Amino acid sequence: MGQHDDVQYVGINEAPSPTGATTHNNVKGLSVIPLIFLIFYEVSGGPFGVEDSVQAAGPLLALIGFLVFPFIWSVPEALITAEMGTMFPEDGGYVVWVSSALGPFWGFQQGWMKWLSGVIDNALYLVLFIDYLKSGIPALADGYPRVLAVLVLTVALTYMNFRGLTIVGRVAVLLGIFSLIPFVIMGFISISKIEPARWLVVDLHVVDWNLYLNTLFWNLNYWDSISTLAGEVDNPKKTLPKALLYAVILVVPGYFFPLLIGTGAVPLHRDKWTDGYFSDVAKIIGGVWLQWWVQAASWYGGRGMIPEFFAKRSRHGTPTLGILFSASGVILFSRFQEIVAAENLLYCFGMILEFIAFVRLRMKYPAASRPYKIPVGTVGSILLCVPPTILFCVVLALSSLKVMIFSVIAIFIGFALQPILKFSEKKRWLKFSTKADLPDLLNTHEHKESLVY
Repeated sequence: MGQHDDVQYVGINEAPSPTGATTHNNVKGLSVIPLIFLIFYEVSGGPFGVEDSVQAAGPLLALIGFLVFPFIWSVPEALITAEMGTMFPEDGGYVVWVSSALGPFWGFQQGWMKWLSGVIDNALYLVLFIDYLKSGIPALADGYPRVLAVLVLTVALTYMNFRGLTIVGRVAVLLGIFSLIPFVIMGFISISKIEPARWLVVDLHVVDWNLYLNTLFWNLNYWDSISTLAGEVDNPKKTLPKALLYAVILVVPGYFFPLLIGTGAVPLHRDKWTDGYFSDVAKIIGGVWLQWWVQAASWYGGRGMIPEFFAKRSRHGTPTLGILFSASGVILFSRFQEIVAAENLLYCFGMILEFIAFVRLRMKYPAASRPYKIPVGTVGSILLCVPPTILFCVVLALSSLKVMIFSVIAIFIGFALQPILKFSEKKRWLKFSTKADLPDLLNTHEHKESLVY
Protein backbone atom coordinates (compact mmCIF):
# COMPACT_ATOMS: atom_id res chain seq x y z
CA MET A 1 0.00 0.00 0.00
CA GLY A 2 3.01 2.27 0.21
CA GLN A 3 6.19 3.02 2.12
CA HIS A 4 7.30 5.45 4.81
CA ASP A 5 10.92 5.21 5.94
CA ASP A 6 10.98 1.48 5.16
CA VAL A 7 7.94 0.84 7.35
CA GLN A 8 5.11 -1.08 5.72
CA TYR A 9 1.61 0.36 5.79
CA VAL A 10 -0.77 -1.90 7.64
CA GLY A 11 -4.52 -1.75 7.01
CA ILE A 12 -7.20 -1.29 9.61
CA ASN A 13 -10.07 -3.77 9.45
CA GLU A 14 -8.93 -5.05 6.07
CA ALA A 15 -10.95 -8.21 6.72
CA PRO A 16 -14.58 -8.08 7.79
CA SER A 17 -14.95 -8.13 11.56
CA PRO A 18 -16.54 -11.31 12.95
CA THR A 19 -18.62 -9.15 15.23
CA GLY A 20 -20.12 -7.23 12.33
CA ALA A 21 -18.67 -3.82 13.00
CA THR A 22 -20.41 -2.12 10.15
CA THR A 23 -23.93 -3.20 10.80
CA HIS A 24 -26.14 -4.24 13.68
CA ASN A 25 -28.69 -7.01 13.44
CA ASN A 26 -28.29 -7.11 9.66
CA VAL A 27 -29.40 -3.50 9.28
CA LYS A 28 -28.36 -2.22 5.85
CA GLY A 29 -25.51 0.30 5.93
CA LEU A 30 -25.95 3.96 5.04
CA SER A 31 -25.07 5.00 1.49
CA VAL A 32 -23.79 8.38 0.28
CA ILE A 33 -27.09 10.27 -0.20
CA PRO A 34 -28.66 9.47 3.20
CA LEU A 35 -25.30 10.10 4.86
CA ILE A 36 -25.03 13.56 3.25
CA PHE A 37 -28.39 14.53 4.70
CA LEU A 38 -27.61 13.01 8.09
CA ILE A 39 -24.47 15.18 8.20
CA PHE A 40 -26.60 18.09 7.03
CA TYR A 41 -28.93 17.51 9.99
CA GLU A 42 -26.12 16.96 12.49
CA VAL A 43 -24.56 20.29 11.50
CA SER A 44 -27.41 22.42 10.20
CA GLY A 45 -30.86 21.20 9.21
CA GLY A 46 -31.49 24.54 7.52
CA PRO A 47 -30.94 28.22 8.39
CA PHE A 48 -32.91 27.93 11.62
CA GLY A 49 -31.04 29.66 14.45
CA VAL A 50 -28.80 31.91 12.34
CA GLU A 51 -30.97 34.97 12.99
CA ASP A 52 -29.03 36.05 16.09
CA SER A 53 -25.97 36.73 13.92
CA VAL A 54 -27.85 39.63 12.31
CA GLN A 55 -29.01 40.96 15.67
CA ALA A 56 -25.46 40.73 17.04
CA ALA A 57 -23.49 42.23 14.16
CA GLY A 58 -25.78 43.42 11.35
CA PRO A 59 -26.29 42.00 7.84
CA LEU A 60 -22.79 42.51 6.42
CA LEU A 61 -20.88 40.76 9.20
CA ALA A 62 -23.50 38.01 9.37
CA LEU A 63 -23.09 37.29 5.65
CA ILE A 64 -19.29 37.47 5.83
CA GLY A 65 -19.29 35.22 8.89
CA PHE A 66 -21.17 32.40 7.18
CA LEU A 67 -18.82 32.62 4.20
CA VAL A 68 -15.50 32.86 6.05
CA PHE A 69 -16.12 30.89 9.24
CA PRO A 70 -16.53 27.53 7.44
CA PHE A 71 -12.99 27.78 6.08
CA ILE A 72 -11.57 28.55 9.53
CA TRP A 73 -13.53 25.97 11.51
CA SER A 74 -15.83 23.70 9.48
CA VAL A 75 -13.48 22.65 6.67
CA PRO A 76 -10.60 21.66 9.01
CA GLU A 77 -13.05 19.78 11.22
CA ALA A 78 -14.59 17.98 8.23
CA LEU A 79 -11.17 17.06 6.81
CA ILE A 80 -9.96 15.67 10.14
CA THR A 81 -13.23 13.75 10.50
CA ALA A 82 -12.78 12.24 7.04
CA GLU A 83 -9.22 11.08 7.80
CA MET A 84 -9.85 9.81 11.31
CA GLY A 85 -13.25 8.36 10.50
CA THR A 86 -11.83 6.20 7.72
CA MET A 87 -8.82 5.33 9.87
CA PHE A 88 -11.17 4.07 12.60
CA PRO A 89 -14.43 2.96 10.91
CA GLU A 90 -16.06 2.29 14.27
CA ASP A 91 -19.24 3.56 15.95
CA GLY A 92 -17.07 4.89 18.81
CA GLY A 93 -15.91 7.71 16.50
CA TYR A 94 -14.00 10.51 18.20
CA VAL A 95 -13.85 8.57 21.51
CA VAL A 96 -11.85 5.86 19.77
CA TRP A 97 -9.58 8.47 18.14
CA VAL A 98 -8.70 10.18 21.40
CA SER A 99 -8.42 6.93 23.36
CA SER A 100 -6.05 5.53 20.75
CA ALA A 101 -3.83 8.60 20.79
CA LEU A 102 -3.99 9.80 24.40
CA GLY A 103 -5.28 6.87 26.46
CA PRO A 104 -8.60 5.82 28.00
CA PHE A 105 -8.80 8.66 30.55
CA TRP A 106 -8.84 11.34 27.85
CA GLY A 107 -11.05 9.19 25.65
CA PHE A 108 -13.60 9.18 28.46
CA GLN A 109 -13.34 12.96 28.83
CA GLN A 110 -13.93 13.32 25.10
CA GLY A 111 -17.04 11.16 25.24
CA TRP A 112 -18.33 12.96 28.35
CA MET A 113 -17.92 16.47 26.93
CA LYS A 114 -19.36 15.56 23.53
CA TRP A 115 -22.29 13.71 25.07
CA LEU A 116 -23.11 16.57 27.42
CA SER A 117 -22.89 19.19 24.66
CA GLY A 118 -25.06 16.95 22.46
CA VAL A 119 -27.76 16.64 25.13
CA ILE A 120 -27.86 20.43 25.50
CA ASP A 121 -27.92 20.73 21.71
CA ASN A 122 -30.96 18.46 21.45
CA ALA A 123 -32.77 20.62 23.99
CA LEU A 124 -31.92 23.80 22.11
CA TYR A 125 -33.28 22.39 18.85
CA LEU A 126 -36.60 21.66 20.52
CA VAL A 127 -36.73 25.17 22.00
CA LEU A 128 -35.80 26.62 18.60
CA PHE A 129 -38.64 24.72 16.90
CA ILE A 130 -41.13 25.95 19.48
CA ASP A 131 -39.84 29.50 19.01
CA TYR A 132 -40.71 29.18 15.32
CA LEU A 133 -44.18 27.88 16.14
CA LYS A 134 -45.03 30.53 18.71
CA SER A 135 -45.44 33.27 16.08
CA GLY A 136 -48.40 31.27 14.75
CA ILE A 137 -49.41 29.71 18.09
CA PRO A 138 -48.81 32.37 20.79
CA ALA A 139 -49.80 29.93 23.57
CA LEU A 140 -46.45 28.16 23.05
CA ALA A 141 -44.53 31.23 24.22
CA ASP A 142 -44.49 30.04 27.85
CA GLY A 143 -46.34 28.14 30.54
CA TYR A 144 -47.74 24.60 30.49
CA PRO A 145 -48.43 24.48 26.72
CA ARG A 146 -44.72 25.07 26.09
CA VAL A 147 -43.67 22.38 28.60
CA LEU A 148 -46.14 19.92 27.07
CA ALA A 149 -44.81 20.67 23.57
CA VAL A 150 -41.24 19.92 24.72
CA LEU A 151 -42.34 16.60 26.23
CA VAL A 152 -44.25 15.52 23.12
CA LEU A 153 -41.40 16.40 20.77
CA THR A 154 -38.86 14.63 22.99
CA VAL A 155 -40.92 11.42 22.91
CA ALA A 156 -41.25 11.66 19.11
CA LEU A 157 -37.51 12.13 18.58
CA THR A 158 -36.65 9.35 21.03
CA TYR A 159 -38.97 6.97 19.17
CA MET A 160 -37.30 7.79 15.85
CA ASN A 161 -33.89 7.00 17.38
CA PHE A 162 -35.26 3.81 18.94
CA ARG A 163 -36.55 2.52 15.62
CA GLY A 164 -33.07 2.70 14.10
CA LEU A 165 -30.70 4.71 11.90
CA THR A 166 -32.13 3.46 8.61
CA ILE A 167 -35.46 5.11 9.32
CA VAL A 168 -33.78 8.40 10.16
CA GLY A 169 -31.51 7.99 7.12
CA ARG A 170 -34.37 7.57 4.65
CA VAL A 171 -36.48 10.28 6.24
CA ALA A 172 -33.50 12.66 6.42
CA VAL A 173 -33.32 12.93 2.63
CA LEU A 174 -36.98 13.88 2.34
CA LEU A 175 -36.85 16.22 5.33
CA GLY A 176 -33.72 17.90 3.98
CA ILE A 177 -35.46 18.69 0.71
CA PHE A 178 -38.59 19.75 2.59
CA SER A 179 -36.53 22.09 4.81
CA LEU A 180 -34.71 23.83 1.96
CA ILE A 181 -37.49 24.22 -0.62
CA PRO A 182 -39.37 27.04 1.21
CA PHE A 183 -36.22 29.16 1.14
CA VAL A 184 -35.77 28.50 -2.58
CA ILE A 185 -39.37 29.63 -3.11
CA MET A 186 -38.76 32.62 -0.84
CA GLY A 187 -35.78 33.54 -2.99
CA PHE A 188 -37.77 33.62 -6.22
CA ILE A 189 -40.65 35.58 -4.66
CA SER A 190 -38.31 38.15 -3.09
CA ILE A 191 -36.33 39.06 -6.24
CA SER A 192 -38.31 42.24 -6.85
CA LYS A 193 -38.14 43.23 -3.18
CA ILE A 194 -34.39 42.91 -2.65
CA GLU A 195 -32.40 46.08 -2.02
CA PRO A 196 -28.64 45.25 -2.13
CA ALA A 197 -27.77 48.30 0.00
CA ARG A 198 -29.32 46.54 2.99
CA TRP A 199 -26.57 43.87 2.83
CA LEU A 200 -23.89 46.47 3.48
CA VAL A 201 -25.22 47.73 6.81
CA VAL A 202 -22.61 47.45 9.56
CA ASP A 203 -21.70 49.33 12.73
CA LEU A 204 -18.60 47.99 14.47
CA HIS A 205 -19.38 50.05 17.56
CA VAL A 206 -22.53 48.03 18.33
CA VAL A 207 -21.38 44.47 17.68
CA ASP A 208 -22.04 41.80 20.29
CA TRP A 209 -19.00 39.65 19.46
CA ASN A 210 -19.85 36.99 22.02
CA LEU A 211 -23.34 36.39 20.59
CA TYR A 212 -22.02 36.68 17.03
CA LEU A 213 -19.24 34.10 17.39
CA ASN A 214 -21.36 31.72 19.46
CA THR A 215 -24.10 31.82 16.82
CA LEU A 216 -21.56 30.97 14.11
CA PHE A 217 -20.05 28.21 16.23
CA TRP A 218 -23.38 26.64 17.09
CA ASN A 219 -24.57 26.60 13.49
CA LEU A 220 -21.32 25.24 12.00
CA ASN A 221 -20.32 22.66 14.62
CA TYR A 222 -20.76 18.90 14.84
CA TRP A 223 -19.06 17.73 11.64
CA ASP A 224 -17.31 15.07 13.71
CA SER A 225 -20.62 13.70 15.04
CA ILE A 226 -21.04 11.58 11.94
CA SER A 227 -17.96 9.59 13.01
CA THR A 228 -20.11 7.86 15.62
CA LEU A 229 -22.10 6.37 12.72
CA ALA A 230 -19.01 5.11 10.87
CA GLY A 231 -19.88 1.54 11.82
CA GLU A 232 -23.31 2.00 10.23
CA VAL A 233 -21.94 3.28 6.91
CA ASP A 234 -21.68 1.17 3.78
CA ASN A 235 -17.97 1.17 2.78
CA PRO A 236 -16.99 4.09 5.07
CA LYS A 237 -13.50 4.40 3.57
CA LYS A 238 -15.01 5.82 0.37
CA THR A 239 -18.47 6.92 1.45
CA LEU A 240 -17.54 9.08 4.46
CA PRO A 241 -15.11 11.54 2.76
CA LYS A 242 -17.41 11.94 -0.23
CA ALA A 243 -20.45 12.57 1.97
CA LEU A 244 -18.58 15.14 4.07
CA LEU A 245 -17.50 17.04 0.97
CA TYR A 246 -21.03 17.23 -0.46
CA ALA A 247 -22.45 18.11 2.97
CA VAL A 248 -20.13 21.14 3.23
CA ILE A 249 -21.35 22.24 -0.20
CA LEU A 250 -24.95 21.82 0.97
CA VAL A 251 -24.64 23.42 4.42
CA VAL A 252 -22.79 26.66 3.62
CA PRO A 253 -25.14 27.92 0.86
CA GLY A 254 -28.03 26.64 2.99
CA TYR A 255 -27.11 29.31 5.52
CA PHE A 256 -25.81 32.07 3.27
CA PHE A 257 -28.62 32.41 0.71
CA PRO A 258 -31.53 32.53 3.19
CA LEU A 259 -29.62 35.25 5.07
CA LEU A 260 -29.06 37.04 1.77
CA ILE A 261 -32.78 36.85 1.01
CA GLY A 262 -34.01 37.83 4.47
CA THR A 263 -31.67 40.77 5.00
CA GLY A 264 -32.08 42.05 1.44
CA ALA A 265 -35.86 41.80 1.03
CA VAL A 266 -37.06 42.94 4.46
CA PRO A 267 -36.40 46.34 6.12
CA LEU A 268 -33.78 45.94 8.82
CA HIS A 269 -34.88 45.84 12.45
CA ARG A 270 -31.95 44.23 14.22
CA ASP A 271 -33.81 43.69 17.48
CA LYS A 272 -36.30 41.43 15.68
CA TRP A 273 -33.61 39.15 14.29
CA THR A 274 -33.70 36.41 16.91
CA ASP A 275 -34.68 32.72 17.03
CA GLY A 276 -37.75 32.12 14.89
CA TYR A 277 -37.60 35.36 12.90
CA PHE A 278 -37.32 33.56 9.55
CA SER A 279 -40.93 32.54 10.17
CA ASP A 280 -41.92 36.23 10.16
CA VAL A 281 -39.69 36.92 7.14
CA ALA A 282 -41.49 34.15 5.24
CA LYS A 283 -44.86 35.70 6.10
CA ILE A 284 -43.72 39.16 4.98
CA ILE A 285 -42.35 37.87 1.68
CA GLY A 286 -44.77 35.08 0.76
CA GLY A 287 -47.71 35.08 3.12
CA VAL A 288 -49.07 32.82 5.86
CA TRP A 289 -48.73 29.60 3.81
CA LEU A 290 -44.97 30.13 3.46
CA GLN A 291 -44.72 31.01 7.14
CA TRP A 292 -46.29 27.70 8.11
CA TRP A 293 -44.01 25.83 5.73
CA VAL A 294 -40.94 27.40 7.32
CA GLN A 295 -42.30 26.56 10.77
CA ALA A 296 -42.87 22.96 9.72
CA ALA A 297 -39.40 22.80 8.17
CA SER A 298 -37.80 23.99 11.41
CA TRP A 299 -38.73 20.65 12.92
CA TYR A 300 -36.05 18.06 12.31
CA GLY A 301 -34.46 15.12 14.05
CA GLY A 302 -31.85 16.93 16.10
CA ARG A 303 -29.53 14.88 17.05
CA GLY A 304 -15.85 4.74 24.90
CA MET A 305 -16.58 3.75 28.05
CA ILE A 306 -20.15 3.20 29.09
CA PRO A 307 -21.83 0.67 31.36
CA GLU A 308 -22.81 -2.42 29.39
CA PHE A 309 -26.53 -2.08 30.12
CA PHE A 310 -26.55 1.21 28.15
CA ALA A 311 -25.32 -0.69 25.07
CA LYS A 312 -28.04 -3.36 25.06
CA ARG A 313 -29.89 -3.12 21.78
CA SER A 314 -33.53 -3.33 20.82
CA ARG A 315 -34.83 -5.51 18.03
CA HIS A 316 -34.22 -2.50 15.76
CA GLY A 317 -30.48 -2.62 16.56
CA THR A 318 -30.46 0.54 18.70
CA PRO A 319 -29.15 1.11 22.28
CA THR A 320 -32.48 1.60 24.04
CA LEU A 321 -31.35 2.68 27.50
CA GLY A 322 -28.64 4.93 26.08
CA ILE A 323 -31.23 6.74 23.97
CA LEU A 324 -33.63 7.12 26.90
CA PHE A 325 -30.84 8.42 29.16
CA SER A 326 -29.88 11.01 26.57
CA ALA A 327 -33.53 11.99 26.08
CA SER A 328 -33.85 12.64 29.83
CA GLY A 329 -31.15 15.29 29.41
CA VAL A 330 -33.37 17.05 26.85
CA ILE A 331 -36.02 17.52 29.52
CA LEU A 332 -33.39 18.62 32.06
CA PHE A 333 -31.90 21.35 29.86
CA SER A 334 -34.94 22.41 27.83
CA ARG A 335 -35.43 25.64 29.81
CA PHE A 336 -31.91 27.01 29.48
CA GLN A 337 -31.62 28.66 26.11
CA GLU A 338 -28.72 30.82 27.26
CA ILE A 339 -26.59 27.75 27.84
CA VAL A 340 -25.75 27.52 24.13
CA ALA A 341 -22.50 29.31 24.90
CA ALA A 342 -21.58 26.66 27.47
CA GLU A 343 -22.43 23.97 24.95
CA ASN A 344 -20.04 25.58 22.47
CA LEU A 345 -17.24 25.64 25.05
CA LEU A 346 -17.71 21.98 25.97
CA TYR A 347 -17.77 21.07 22.30
CA CYS A 348 -14.64 23.09 21.59
CA PHE A 349 -12.76 21.52 24.50
CA GLY A 350 -13.56 18.18 22.89
CA MET A 351 -12.35 19.46 19.52
CA ILE A 352 -9.02 20.47 21.06
CA LEU A 353 -8.58 16.85 22.19
CA GLU A 354 -9.38 15.73 18.64
CA PHE A 355 -6.81 18.11 17.18
CA ILE A 356 -4.17 16.83 19.60
CA ALA A 357 -5.07 13.21 18.81
CA PHE A 358 -4.95 13.91 15.06
CA VAL A 359 -1.48 15.49 15.23
CA ARG A 360 -0.13 12.88 17.65
CA LEU A 361 -1.22 9.99 15.45
CA ARG A 362 0.28 11.71 12.41
CA MET A 363 3.62 12.21 14.18
CA LYS A 364 3.95 8.97 16.13
CA TYR A 365 2.29 6.53 13.72
CA PRO A 366 2.91 7.85 10.19
CA ALA A 367 2.81 4.35 8.69
CA ALA A 368 -0.71 3.52 9.85
CA SER A 369 -3.20 3.04 7.05
CA ARG A 370 -5.30 6.10 6.28
CA PRO A 371 -7.78 5.27 3.47
CA TYR A 372 -8.40 9.00 3.19
CA LYS A 373 -5.44 11.21 4.11
CA ILE A 374 -5.38 15.01 4.10
CA PRO A 375 -2.63 15.87 1.57
CA VAL A 376 -0.37 17.69 4.06
CA GLY A 377 2.62 16.59 6.10
CA THR A 378 3.27 16.92 9.83
CA VAL A 379 3.76 20.69 9.72
CA GLY A 380 0.67 21.08 7.56
CA SER A 381 -1.33 18.99 10.02
CA ILE A 382 -0.33 21.31 12.86
CA LEU A 383 -1.04 24.45 10.82
CA LEU A 384 -4.46 23.07 9.89
CA CYS A 385 -5.40 23.07 13.58
CA VAL A 386 -4.03 26.52 14.41
CA PRO A 387 -6.83 28.81 13.04
CA PRO A 388 -9.72 26.94 14.71
CA THR A 389 -7.75 26.76 17.97
CA ILE A 390 -7.16 30.54 17.92
CA LEU A 391 -10.86 31.08 17.22
CA PHE A 392 -11.78 28.86 20.14
CA CYS A 393 -9.48 30.88 22.41
CA VAL A 394 -11.24 34.08 21.31
CA VAL A 395 -14.66 32.59 22.12
CA LEU A 396 -13.30 31.41 25.48
CA ALA A 397 -12.01 34.91 26.28
CA LEU A 398 -15.39 36.47 25.43
CA SER A 399 -17.41 34.00 27.52
CA SER A 400 -19.40 35.20 30.51
CA LEU A 401 -18.52 34.19 34.07
CA LYS A 402 -21.68 32.06 34.26
CA VAL A 403 -20.73 30.10 31.17
CA MET A 404 -17.16 29.62 32.38
CA ILE A 405 -18.33 28.32 35.76
CA PHE A 406 -20.79 25.89 34.15
CA SER A 407 -18.14 24.58 31.75
CA VAL A 408 -15.45 24.17 34.42
CA ILE A 409 -17.86 22.30 36.71
CA ALA A 410 -18.87 19.99 33.84
CA ILE A 411 -15.22 19.27 33.00
CA PHE A 412 -14.30 18.50 36.61
CA ILE A 413 -17.30 16.17 36.90
CA GLY A 414 -15.82 14.26 33.98
CA PHE A 415 -12.42 14.15 35.68
CA ALA A 416 -14.01 12.66 38.82
CA LEU A 417 -16.43 10.36 37.02
CA GLN A 418 -13.85 8.31 35.11
CA PRO A 419 -11.92 6.98 38.15
CA ILE A 420 -15.21 6.36 39.98
CA LEU A 421 -16.44 4.21 37.11
CA LYS A 422 -13.11 2.39 36.92
CA PHE A 423 -13.33 1.67 40.66
CA SER A 424 -16.90 0.40 40.18
CA GLU A 425 -15.67 -1.87 37.41
CA LYS A 426 -12.85 -3.19 39.61
CA LYS A 427 -15.34 -3.95 42.40
CA ARG A 428 -17.65 -5.55 39.78
CA TRP A 429 -20.49 -3.20 40.66
CA LEU A 430 -20.75 -2.31 36.97
CA LYS A 431 -19.76 -4.11 33.81
CA PHE A 432 -18.42 -2.17 30.85
CA SER A 433 -18.69 -2.82 27.15
CA THR A 434 -15.44 -3.29 25.24
CA LYS A 435 -14.58 -3.77 21.57
CA ALA A 436 -12.29 -6.76 21.30
CA ASP A 437 -11.78 -6.36 17.55
CA LEU A 438 -10.30 -2.84 17.58
CA PRO A 439 -7.02 -3.20 15.65
CA ASP A 440 -3.50 -2.04 16.36
CA LEU A 441 -2.46 0.83 14.13
CA LEU A 442 1.01 -0.59 13.66
CA ASN A 443 2.19 -4.15 13.65
CA THR A 444 5.70 -3.98 12.25
CA HIS A 445 9.17 -5.12 13.23
CA GLU A 446 10.01 -1.55 14.24
CA HIS A 447 6.96 -0.75 16.37
CA LYS A 448 5.04 -3.23 18.47
CA GLU A 449 3.23 -0.69 20.66
CA SER A 450 -0.55 -0.87 20.42
CA LEU A 451 -2.70 2.22 20.30
CA VAL A 452 -5.67 0.35 21.73
CA TYR A 453 -5.75 0.11 25.49
